[in-house]
Amino acid sequence: MSQETEQREFLFDDTDFQQIRKMLYAHAGINLTERKKDMVYSRLSRRLRFTGHRTFKDYLAFLERSGEEEWLAFVNSLTTNLTSFFREPHHFPILAEHVLSLGNRPIRLWCSASSTGEEAYTMAMTVVDAFGSFDPPVQIVATDIDTNVLNTAQAGIYSLHRLEKLPRESLNRFFLKGKGQREGYARVRKEIRDLISFRQLNLQDARWPVSGPFDAIFCRNVMIYFDKPTQYKILNRFASLLEPHGLLFAGHSECLHFAADLFKLRGKTVYELSPKARGALPGRPRPPIPQPPKPSMV
Repeated sequence: MSQETEQREFLFDDTDFQQIRKMLYAHAGINLTERKKDMVYSRLSRRLRFTGHRTFKDYLAFLERSGEEEWLAFVNSLTTNLTSFFREPHHFPILAEHVLSLGNRPIRLWCSASSTGEEAYTMAMTVVDAFGSFDPPVQIVATDIDTNVLNTAQAGIYSLHRLEKLPRESLNRFFLKGKGQREGYARVRKEIRDLISFRQLNLQDARWPVSGPFDAIFCRNVMIYFDKPTQYKILNRFASLLEPHGLLFAGHSECLHFAADLFKLRGKTVYELSPKARGALPGRPRPPIPQPPKPSMV
């Protein structure tokens, strides 16, 4: 037994780790690498303490018998939610140009891994600037597998240090600074929040609680957590939900060359449908834009 193992609160061996990898992949399609072993121990140890289990083996047996609530906690513990406002900023001028090219018709965008909301709100701020109005003809659907980060996203409240890289003009225009007990925080303006509908969605599920067609889909720095067959399956579903001239925005470390029958590169990590995929799209009426739920004040 290594010194590291002796110092740990819970026994955690490779059998436990491989079982966790298998269960996470089966439930969420996420493929953990061997390098994540210490991260897995650190994060799931909290679930062992919370549920009162003394070994990972006992906790995993409990998880297999559990309902959706514990499975959500399991997945939430192991997903990474690194994000920021205007992350990979080269994408947003392209988005602005794209939505303006569509005219004044209803436009639908999907942020497919919204995490704590920064990406979706950046999309909303971008279209507001593009149309020069807080009431653009745009609706954004924002989804994530992690219910905890969705609650943060829907509230739209952020500490000022998370907003410090925003231009002062954007901060003053799109956020309301808190006072008193909320000093040091700011909330996204209601007009921006109302452009977005937040929903829980597992990209691995057989059915998604969203329907196309979308004019653009953001799926950035998500595919790296899936193996190639799972990536292709998701990309194929994305292709079927895009408008013929819709765009797919990927992350800086993601390359979709293996899915060239579905997407072709248009610009730096921005893709459009391949001619083959575009020709396979069925004729379909444009659905009405759903009205987002009104989040409660916090």
